[in-house]
Amino acid sequence: MIFINLFIFFILGTIIGSYINVVVLRYKTGRSSVSGRSQCFSCSKTLNWYELIPIFSFLFLKGKCLGCDSKISPQYIIVELITGFIYLGITWKIGFSAILPLYLFAASVLIAISIYDFKHKIIPNIMVFVFDLLVLIILFVSHGFSASFLMPGLLDLLVGPILFCFFGLLWLVSSGKWMGLGDAKLALGVGWLLGFSGGIMAIMLAFWIGAVWGLAIIGLQSLKVSNLGISIKSEIPFAPFIILGLFLQFFTGWNLLTIINILS
Repeated sequence: MIFINLFIFFILGTIIGSYINVVVLRYKTGRSSVSGRSQCFSCSKTLNWYELIPIFSFLFLKGKCLGCDSKISPQYIIVELITGFIYLGITWKIGFSAILPLYLFAASVLIAISIYDFKHKIIPNIMVFVFDLLVLIILFVSHGFSASFLMPGLLDLLVGPILFCFFGLLWLVSSGKWMGLGDAKLALGVGWLLGFSGGIMAIMLAFWIGAVWGLAIIGLQSLKVSNLGISIKSEIPFAPFIILGLFLQFFTGWNLLTIINILS
């Protein structure tokens, strides 16, 4: 029975992932993300219901529009799959408790932030504020089957502002060249969600992932792979690295000693 329930949450995640795509694509365009039919970006064909089924429609259509045969961005199926597996993982880790919807909502916002920052190099304030509010609520709610008030420790309360100040200092010293202020707002919620050791580990993972990404770009440049539209001089969004570090830490529970043992 539990596997059926997990599968249901995976399907729910793919549906939410499809909606996240809509939110990210329509944000700041003047189009509502809760109304209005989806259309092909190339021929403006209104999409039918069978063209909007998460994952399956992309596979059935072979990644092309039925109207004009133009390619559909793989972003759609990638986001749907990622959201589905994250929903499944969170449900497996948290269990069917009263606080589960808050975790799923927070994860959805994180995925939207990651995509938007990757595409536009900016974190929308409304998204990061919603995430911070959600994890602050989670901090004060017990993880039992029925929700109840929980008083967190002082360090758990302070780790969010500590990480915010760290990123805020980088932003201030570099005049926004090293780090954006949105990253500091995001780090605030990371600390509240993961606690002191988890939050620090997530940020360390983010910097390591960012370093690997930078080395990969240098490697691609040395191989003269220039059709990717990125270079070492490109502005690199850091929110996706923070969010990836957060999910890695959340699902694995890694600490610094674990990483040292793996590397040695």
